[in-house]
Amino acid sequence: MLAGHRRGNPGRDGAVITLVCLDMAGTTVDDAGTVEDAFAVAMESEGIAAGTDRFDRALEYVRLTMGQSKIAVFTALFDGDGPRAEQANKSFEVAYQTLIGAGRVAALPGAEAAIASLREAGRKVALTTGFSPATRDAILDAVGWRDLVDLVVSPGEGGRGRPFPDMILHSLLTLGTEAVADIAVAGDTTSDLLAGHRAGASIVAGVLTGAHDAATLATAPHTHILPNVTDLAELILAD
Repeated sequence: MLAGHRRGNPGRDGAVITLVCLDMAGTTVDDAGTVEDAFAVAMESEGIAAGTDRFDRALEYVRLTMGQSKIAVFTALFDGDGPRAEQANKSFEVAYQTLIGAGRVAALPGAEAAIASLREAGRKVALTTGFSPATRDAILDAVGWRDLVDLVVSPGEGGRGRPFPDMILHSLLTLGTEAVADIAVAGDTTSDLLAGHRAGASIVAGVLTGAHDAATLATAPHTHILPNVTDLAELILAD
C-alpha cells in the first residue's frame, strides 16, 4: 500500500464490507495493450489511419476514458453519429476477441487468489466492465473465471457505463447487499473511482496495474491507491 493511505476495513459508520466490485481489464485481467490495438483496427475500418492527427487525438481520448463504455467512447469520437459509432464498436469487438483468441489476455498475478479469498470469507464479488457482454464473456472464458465470481456486469444490462454508478448499484440490488456503505470498489482508471464515489462505496480504491498511474488516479475521488487487488483483499479482510 502507498504511504499516506489509511489501512483497515473502513466501512462507513461501522459497516462491514460485504460486496466487492472489481473492474476487469487492468485491475483483475492483463490485456497487454489489446484495447489500443483493437481500437486502431476499429478506426482504420472507419478510414482513420494510425499516425494521422485525428487518430492520435482519438487515441488520447481513448486513454483518458479507459474504463468507460466502449460504445459511449465511439459515440463521442464520432460526434454523436450513432450508426458510425455502432460500426466502429463492432469492428473493435471483433478485433478484441480475435486478440483474446491469440492469447493476449491473462489473469493478473494474484487476482484469482484475491477474489477466492474474499469469497471464502463470505464477501460477494462482482466484476464490472466497459466491454459488451460478448467481449466480457470471451475474457472470462480465456482466464477460466466463469464460476469464480458472484456476478458480472456490462453497460446496458447493468444500466449506464462508468463513470455513472449504475453497474455498482445494479450489483448491490442483484446480490442483496444492504447498504452502499457495505461496498468496496476498485479499478485502474479515474472512471472506476468516480463511479465508486458516486455509488457511495466506503472503499474506492485505485490500483496501479492498468491504464492510469498514481498521479492520474489521485485526481479522482478515492479512499486508497494500492499496488494491486491482492492488497485490496488484505485491506478488506484485515482484523
